[in-house]
Amino acid sequence: MAKVTVDGIEVEVPNGASVLQACEAAGKEIPRFCYHERLSVAGNCRMCLVEVEKAPKPVASCAYPVNDGMKVFTDSAVVRQARRNVMEFLLINHPLDCPICDQGGECDLQDQAYAFGADGSRYTEAKRAVKDKNIGPLVKTVMTRCIQCTRCVRFSAEVAGTAELGGTNRGENLEIGTYVEKALTSELSGNLIDICPVGALTSRPYAFVSRPWELKKTDSIDVLDAVGCNIRVDARGPEVLRIIPRVNEAVNEEWMADRGRFSFDGLKRRRLDRPWVRKDGKLVAATWPEAFSAIAAKLSGLSGDRIGAVAGALADAESTLALKDLMAAYGSTNLDCRDDFATIDASRPDFYRFNTTIAGIDEADALLIIGSDVRREAPVLNARIRKRWTQGKFKVGFVGPRGVDLTYPATYLGDGPAAMSAFAETLKGAEKPMIILGRGALSRPDGAAVLAVSWALAAEVGALKPDWHGFNLLHLFGGQVGALELGFVPGQGGKDQAAMLGGGVDALWLLNADGFDPARIGADTFVIYQGHHGDAMAGRADVILPGAAYTEKEATWVNTEGRAQRGRLAVFPPGEAKEDWRIIRAFSEGVGKTLPYDDTAAIRAALAAASPVFGRVGEVQRAGCADMAGPAGGSVSGVPFVLPLPVYHQADVISRASDVMAECAAIYGPAPALAAE
Repeated sequence: MAKVTVDGIEVEVPNGASVLQACEAAGKEIPRFCYHERLSVAGNCRMCLVEVEKAPKPVASCAYPVNDGMKVFTDSAVVRQARRNVMEFLLINHPLDCPICDQGGECDLQDQAYAFGADGSRYTEAKRAVKDKNIGPLVKTVMTRCIQCTRCVRFSAEVAGTAELGGTNRGENLEIGTYVEKALTSELSGNLIDICPVGALTSRPYAFVSRPWELKKTDSIDVLDAVGCNIRVDARGPEVLRIIPRVNEAVNEEWMADRGRFSFDGLKRRRLDRPWVRKDGKLVAATWPEAFSAIAAKLSGLSGDRIGAVAGALADAESTLALKDLMAAYGSTNLDCRDDFATIDASRPDFYRFNTTIAGIDEADALLIIGSDVRREAPVLNARIRKRWTQGKFKVGFVGPRGVDLTYPATYLGDGPAAMSAFAETLKGAEKPMIILGRGALSRPDGAAVLAVSWALAAEVGALKPDWHGFNLLHLFGGQVGALELGFVPGQGGKDQAAMLGGGVDALWLLNADGFDPARIGADTFVIYQGHHGDAMAGRADVILPGAAYTEKEATWVNTEGRAQRGRLAVFPPGEAKEDWRIIRAFSEGVGKTLPYDDTAAIRAALAAASPVFGRVGEVQRAGCADMAGPAGGSVSGVPFVLPLPVYHQADVISRASDVMAECAAIYGPAPALAAE
């Protein structure tokens, strides 16, 4: 450790730390534009100048290492004048368009010009203009505002792993762009908006829509993938206008995937805002009592084994528990939450969790990915893997379709289960090996065998230890793990989803279940669809119950590693739509099977009683493998793995309703591995 004195305050910082980090440890604010704690040091902007004793001139604190006994001055007359001069240089060519700039109110350049700059400029020459670049439908560019901090260049190359941005020309003619005009291909491109310190890169869907002080800001959770990114939902009146990430070092650091960030316009399109009942073959608008009566009349004449329920990928934990309890009241054990037909063994949590945890990726030294395009199924988690790869001594093997680009080198082993053992020796030589099994690899007839073989491989290579659990199942959406934690799977003598769809039940309650083709439902099955979008499944329903989307309710979600997190109500549901668990609770009371909770606190207490995961919200208990006995399986086939998300931008009902995501899907098309087939 080095002892450094900053403005008379002595602090200890690690050897090799920068002067800027030492100043922050002393509680001093250092202005900066190019420096970002998650990116490499560039030293471009020079705004972080400080005075160091015995140094001949001010130094860039972001790139200057500390020495033991160093004395630093952050607010001397020399430093103040140096920062004013740097700011004057930065503003030579910057346009005076703050009133129409979408960065206004959230602009680092604006804030630091007032805090550290001078009150005028000596430059009267004409400002240069730079042509805007078309880099896709998500990120808008006004490159005249660019101050060449190169944060976007470093993010694209280092974090996203798609080195598509860079500088051309030199000096005053330097421009940031894509060399050849093209749309950015990263699923993390929206993060460029957050890290840009000026208004050069802003949100295209949000352009000229609102000012930040007009927005109501609500902390919530992104459920459009299973990472559980912490987000902030910004709304004005009844409409969500923007979604941006929040910092959570253990989950998403400060990044967010594009589908969760930009699909918010789908929240106001194709919405189910009133109940519907099928009469004479046609769906007609109805009241809540009429919808409940139609369901009650059908269920009253059926025995429990002829009633079934399926919870979908976007179902919150509260509504899943309520539906399970309602089915129990009817005497039904026909439950399933695997609406993609994945044969997941729910008998033990470590069979279906990401046991290493997301933060635990940083400790791994070898990784085998089986049947999963992690880049598109969980972009933020994939960035964590890439971050670990950049640190060195980390080998990656991949089993799946040829042509998948994970943004980091991976040894291609083959396209089917037979290739899984080809990486065994590498994993055995690692101290903390990891295996990531994609959920899509289990959505096939031999899915149970694939799960069993993957577990056995983990045990064989030493990935299952008392102090290290290297077996991980990567889910696709935010509602999938919570339902497994609640045991929403067939009970004693119960039917699974395939049996229910094949005529095994006469009445089927679908809770946000949109993961399969509705044509698979038997023609004589009475279907109750409870959801928030008029997607294909709603067209098959006999009764539609309008629910609330994830931004419209107080709900609990469990991410792929088993971490329970709370989403908050940002806007109210449209029309007559209600929170899903309240719909089920109201129906239960109407049919004389009243569920034992009538407010949020009561149902959350029931959740905590059902699974300990819900009793420690925001936390995850990381543990080693206590029992190496694996799940039951069979023989695997030689059929190649198929990726579960053929079109990343339209993977769920919300994004399928989004015009922005439709534009992205038209531009980017299906995943490269599928497009090549």
